[in-house]
Amino acid sequence: MLSVIVPTKNSEQALAYSLSALVSAAAEGVVREVLVVDSGSTDGTERVADAAGCDWLSHQGPRGLALADGAKKAGKGEWLLFLPPEAHLEAGWHHEAQAAIERVIRSGKADSTAFSFAAKNDAFGIAARASEWMSAFRSHALAMPSKNQGLLISRRFYKQLGGHQPLTELEDLDLVRRVGRWRLVFLRAAAISPQLTSEASILGRIRKGLARFCVAILRIPPQFVLKLHG
Repeated sequence: MLSVIVPTKNSEQALAYSLSALVSAAAEGVVREVLVVDSGSTDGTERVADAAGCDWLSHQGPRGLALADGAKKAGKGEWLLFLPPEAHLEAGWHHEAQAAIERVIRSGKADSTAFSFAAKNDAFGIAARASEWMSAFRSHALAMPSKNQGLLISRRFYKQLGGHQPLTELEDLDLVRRVGRWRLVFLRAAAISPQLTSEASILGRIRKGLARFCVAILRIPPQFVLKLHG
């Protein structure tokens, strides 16, 4: 049913944790293959992928182009799940995903519906809960999920939309924007992400948040936003 595509670069530890959430889904036949698309890792990312039985694709180029090439190579599933290595899907996610896919197939909307996961933060405290609340607001009010929430989309719908564009950043939001607010459904199952706590990380998140707002809400072309933000 699903081909999972994971873009990596020096993602050894994150990838091991992320792949562990796919084991049950693979055992039950929901996940047919996992393709790791790597952009020049120098750590043990390839060893982790090999030990988990993943397919491997080395790629040098913009992340958007790497994901598009990964979608072409991953040919076993009729549905594509784009998932960053930092995201760990919570237990039982595949049951809801499978039920959602079967529902849109029955309704004839498989080629006009995409799914994203809820967002959870793998930390305790008020800051983590506030981060989850903001993610929920951006998702449901603005149709602006984070990259770590993943995207589940049928192969045919992905092709109709033109797939990922060759962007170095914002490639996920650019695709979500073409999916459209009313064709994007958020599942209850969550993608759990690590918390960023350093000052540099906070400033980086503000910068990225502003860039994503410009693309999703102000409808500014991502290529132009990337030039402005470096």
